[in-house]
Amino acid sequence: MPARLSCVRVRTFELRLIGVALVACWTLTAALVLLAYRPGGPIDVLVGLLASGPVAIAVVGVVWPPVAHGQRSFPAMVWLGITALLVLIPSMGGLVTQLRALGSQTLLPSPEGAYPWFLALGATSLFSAFGLARRMLGQTAMRRRRLVRGLIVGTAMTIVTGALFTAAAVANDVALRDQVPTSASRFGPTDPTAEPPLCDGPLTSGRMAEVSLYMTGDIDLRPIGAVELTGLRDGADYRWLAYVATERAIGTFGRARIGARIWARSPTEGWHAVDDGLAARMAVDRHIVRVALTEGFRATAEDHGIEVIEDARARRCRVAIDGVTFREAFPQVRWLIGDADLQRWRGQLDYWVFLDGEIGQVAGRANGEATEIEPDSLLATVELLVTATYRDRELVIYPPAR
Repeated sequence: MPARLSCVRVRTFELRLIGVALVACWTLTAALVLLAYRPGGPIDVLVGLLASGPVAIAVVGVVWPPVAHGQRSFPAMVWLGITALLVLIPSMGGLVTQLRALGSQTLLPSPEGAYPWFLALGATSLFSAFGLARRMLGQTAMRRRRLVRGLIVGTAMTIVTGALFTAAAVANDVALRDQVPTSASRFGPTDPTAEPPLCDGPLTSGRMAEVSLYMTGDIDLRPIGAVELTGLRDGADYRWLAYVATERAIGTFGRARIGARIWARSPTEGWHAVDDGLAARMAVDRHIVRVALTEGFRATAEDHGIEVIEDARARRCRVAIDGVTFREAFPQVRWLIGDADLQRWRGQLDYWVFLDGEIGQVAGRANGEATEIEPDSLLATVELLVTATYRDRELVIYPPAR
């Protein structure tokens, strides 16, 4: 009997640890939505408050953990909680990226974007509901009764909590779309009734644009630097400056092209004429479309729904990308990782197609083995964000002064 009691206590402690982890993750998610989600809708705060619903559900799993005695029942409860964490943690990372870097005003743009959250909510609800059913019926009740009661309670928790949050988020999004559109947005047209082109439809880079690129890298979670690029592009002509602070380079670099004339700039040498065959690769957004967002790549793109970025509607799409294509599309990556071979690297690109059928934003991530970059290292990761704005304005590009 003492051995059995000790086993129950150990299992209870282990399940409570999983419950605490779920509470922490859902609390952080709710805090992010409540504090950072401010697109300007009439019920922004209500959406944030309703995001705390899963926190209360997870707390139930800590107070009354789903302790089971069977050889299969206990591992099933453990894996149920772990499954919720495995789905929830990556979704939290995507939410952080969306709220901090991408400027989207839409929390649930599509079923593809929403289903991980509902899967995590369902697993969390079942984890807590089985413990609650044990509390309601008593530990001596038949296992089948506790199972049925837990399924009913968990399903009800999932439906009610998910429906309330979804209704508020969608209502807030609809209210934003119904607002009188601003006269202009730097990302493109602001018609709230128009539909952006499909992911595999025609896509262009725009005749001209103000371009920016922000790229960071890390090796085994240790930062190795950043690249911040800003400039102008008019057709094939462009001029930009990049502020580089990495382990391989530091200082201001630049490239310019006007007609057949090409210039380069480095920290040790001012603007000077060059002829190195890299002119087309340095056109930033135009080059990305030509290399990584071709019709062939976009034929299998994932449609993640319509989002609103600074009042401009856009369709968010995603494609897989290999390391070789990643280096070709973003030659600035050499400032972070040098000439390392990226054949075994893999990643993805999210791109936003706006109402004018032009690319306005690209977010990317790629990672792979780091031994060629730094000995005795395992994993290197590069993340980036590219914007192309004011694509409908006339821009003038002046040649660099020597």
